[in-house]
Amino acid sequence: MQYIRKSLLFLILILVVNVYSNANIDSSFPKDQLFALGSYYYPEQWDEVQWERDLKKMSEMGISFTHFAEFAWAMLEPEEGKFDFTWLDKAVNIAGKYGLKVILCTPSPTPPVWLSTNYPDVLIVNEYGMRLQHGRRQHASWSSDRYRKYVSRIVGLLAERYGNNPTVIGWQIDNEPGHYGALDYSENAQNKFRIWLENKYGNIDNLNRIWGNSFWSENYQNFGQIRLPNQQATPDKLVNPHAMLDMNRFMSDELASFINMQADILHGKINKNQWVTTNLIPVFNPADPVKMNKLDFTTYTRYLVTGHNSGIGEQGFRIGKPEDIGFSNDQFRNFIGNEFGVMELQPGQVNWGIFNPQPFPGAVRMWVYHVFAGGGKFVCNYRFRQPLRGSEQFHNGMILTDGVSLSPGGKEYVQIAKELKTLHKKYDESAVMPQSMAVRRTAILFDMNNYWEMEYQKVTFQWSTMGHVHKYYNKLKSIGAPVDVICEDKDFSDYPFLVAPAYQLLDSALVKRWEKYVANGGHLVLSCRTGLKNRENKLWEAPLGAPILGLCGIQSMFFDHMPDNLWGKITAPGGENFEWNNWADVIIPEDGTEVWAEYTDQFYKGNACVVHKKIGNGSVTYIGADTDDGKLERYVLERLYREAGVKTENLPYGIVKEWRDGFYIALNYTSESYDLNLPSNCEIIIGKSVLQPAEVTIWKEK
Repeated sequence: MQYIRKSLLFLILILVVNVYSNANIDSSFPKDQLFALGSYYYPEQWDEVQWERDLKKMSEMGISFTHFAEFAWAMLEPEEGKFDFTWLDKAVNIAGKYGLKVILCTPSPTPPVWLSTNYPDVLIVNEYGMRLQHGRRQHASWSSDRYRKYVSRIVGLLAERYGNNPTVIGWQIDNEPGHYGALDYSENAQNKFRIWLENKYGNIDNLNRIWGNSFWSENYQNFGQIRLPNQQATPDKLVNPHAMLDMNRFMSDELASFINMQADILHGKINKNQWVTTNLIPVFNPADPVKMNKLDFTTYTRYLVTGHNSGIGEQGFRIGKPEDIGFSNDQFRNFIGNEFGVMELQPGQVNWGIFNPQPFPGAVRMWVYHVFAGGGKFVCNYRFRQPLRGSEQFHNGMILTDGVSLSPGGKEYVQIAKELKTLHKKYDESAVMPQSMAVRRTAILFDMNNYWEMEYQKVTFQWSTMGHVHKYYNKLKSIGAPVDVICEDKDFSDYPFLVAPAYQLLDSALVKRWEKYVANGGHLVLSCRTGLKNRENKLWEAPLGAPILGLCGIQSMFFDHMPDNLWGKITAPGGENFEWNNWADVIIPEDGTEVWAEYTDQFYKGNACVVHKKIGNGSVTYIGADTDDGKLERYVLERLYREAGVKTENLPYGIVKEWRDGFYIALNYTSESYDLNLPSNCEIIIGKSVLQPAEVTIWKEK
């Protein structure tokens, strides 16, 4: 009961805090309006005589805001120091005329040709030593002081001109900042990296010691000798793992500094009702949203049907995977501001995938409702019109190539806009999460440092950091747990259950927090690879995983891998059998530690795979194996919640069930129909009790 009361108190506290910290967000997206729909529009890409027709059509479809100018620097400043805002003034005025609000963007992802040509030092140099040429986007260096100077000027002028415009509700900084995975090896970045290292380590001897540079004669005599680690320039593409981790941290800091710089300029010039955000690709190098602390809230970009995954079942490639939106919702909701939106969501085919299938009928609508179900404030689709020229000719919009006809995705947005009016009538601002769900509230602890380190040092070719994390996320959702993906700055005690999958880098302070959490009645779940290294990527001069052994009731352990065509065997006490071949921590437990599963073959047959230790009213569970099918992980989670006296659900992978503002929302990412078995006392508002593929059902309990 203490966790039920604590969970409810926490939710109330969040609401009270947000009344003040997110007042500007709520003025744009009032809570009682539930959800807003937006769409990208590029006035500069279309004949000026079509702007009014297009924006009027957007408004008539039920879209409430649009999005301008993130790629328009060359139109805003066609020559150095010569500015033209008249076209943007007109576009903003037309949007306002038809009741559309506007998100304005800073144009930093696309420097104009005069800047790239006159000052080539602002451009990135890639890992092959080639300076990127003008064109496309994200080719300028965040580490260039010259580039930052020109960005600051255009951002300041935009803020001065539109910072009090009543049609403009907020600002997006840049667009999907991150160089799309490209690393910057320009001299600007090299010099800033050396300064960053000197600030961190103080002297070169400390760096040599922490990086382990005595091995392979890697010792440096001074910071000026260090270059950004480049896998293309080293034998076997092997570079020092400590240097790689520091490079990722440096690049992340540079990007955050670039975003925060623009946020400071905007906040210094715009009115208090306008907000500042950026749109990030989730879990994407080198962006770490935690460090972008000058924003009011964060948003993300998601494209689910691009040929990159097969989804679930025969038609899954047209529907996508639920964790792509679900995990992002539950992560971005817990960044600064405790609010989020989705700034880019595809309304149809894209043009840049491995292959570009048509989304399954209803999938676009389902994705929008998934964002709604996760507590999002809005979805802005990319884009309103399908372009006739340029690099995105085959990227669908809500309007087809004739400029007037609705695409299939456009029709689904019209349907959503009508349905939201129905939901609005049923909204109850006093609704509180049901107790049956509140007792299952679970946090997943996630940190980009772990992601960077394990993705570079996989140790086995079968390892996938996000595959491992998503496995736990999906199993938690399948048992009906409301999930928050959190960072270490959050209060663990707000959650009855805390899961830290493969949390490889840690320190004694974090372990003490875990000990306190468990002693106070929390249930902690750790998985393989947890605690193997310190924060600076060093293995402990102690038994493997030394800091967590006592906490977990483990005497010692070692790990094993299998070939991809062989599977090791695991058995639980009740006779359940499982298989693994990715990673296995083989555990020798302390006396009194419960063994929940053991290995039944290999030379360590009979040794523990899963152990459980009770500490007061709390517990620690360590799951040593990473399985392909996730059946072991689900078995352990179900047993943990059952022994904690918490009832769970039994949802198949791909059936998503969420609760928001008194509404239950179910989504079907599978290729088969699913009977929700709804209680007889519920009121179905949208959809049916049998959920078809890519369909949505929303109901309330009476």
